[in-house]
Amino acid sequence: MSASPLISAADLSAQLGAANWLVVDCRFSLADTGRGRREYAHSHIPGAVYAHIDEHLSGPVIPGLTGRHPLPDAAVLAAQLGQWGIDADTAVVAYDDAGGGHAARLWWLLGWLGHHHAYVLDGGWQAWQAAGFPETDAVPQRNPTTFTPHLRPERVVDAHFVKEKSHDPDFIVADSRDPQRYAGLNETIDPIAGHIPGAVSAPYMANLSPDGRFQDPEALRLRFEKLLEGKPADHTVFYCGSGVTACHNLLAYAHAGLGDALLYAGSWSEWINDPERGVAVGGG
Repeated sequence: MSASPLISAADLSAQLGAANWLVVDCRFSLADTGRGRREYAHSHIPGAVYAHIDEHLSGPVIPGLTGRHPLPDAAVLAAQLGQWGIDADTAVVAYDDAGGGHAARLWWLLGWLGHHHAYVLDGGWQAWQAAGFPETDAVPQRNPTTFTPHLRPERVVDAHFVKEKSHDPDFIVADSRDPQRYAGLNETIDPIAGHIPGAVSAPYMANLSPDGRFQDPEALRLRFEKLLEGKPADHTVFYCGSGVTACHNLLAYAHAGLGDALLYAGSWSEWINDPERGVAVGGG
């Protein structure tokens, strides 16, 4: 396997049934949180288990304090990974039908726990179907194992850090939402519209080519170097609405060979809980 965090449908198909590989279906809809599970039950990649963004890949929401998708407790997530049969030797491939916007969350969480054998299916469910690879409705029976986390806390930052660094010329904070939401227009999800003061707009969907696959590493490298003013990975912070699709930018950034940038996991839905943090509008 290459150093890229992406895997093609053809390369994944060659690994189906391998004991040390696991596919995880991450299909999800914020507008209908049960849709992904229903679609998984209807048809999925053979051997895949289902991971729900709310139930498996997020912690409990505390109104007025956390964002919509706080990070899960590391021990709780590790236990779930073990239940799925993931251990240190397991290669994990996440996929969705949203250009990788949800699958990237699991990829990032695995890296946060120190698991390096993690990939996202480039082109997702659509690429798998377009290639004519097999589908099933059978739920696999996995043997539970022990997943031992090796937490990398340096990969995530909090609101205090972001507030402190958002106007520091040595750092850059990038908003992964679409330009309309960044500008404070047509906000339909969060109660306050706008963006973190000082943040630049870096919509995650711009990482993709028209066919739904990621752009090549060189194109992404040029994109990020222009957007992020050449800041190094440890001085680059991505956020989104709730810490999910920001992981798509982190994935693309890694695919471009730029390293591991930082995630503000609470993101906009946490930021707006404190009016003293400030809100900016316009731009994009």
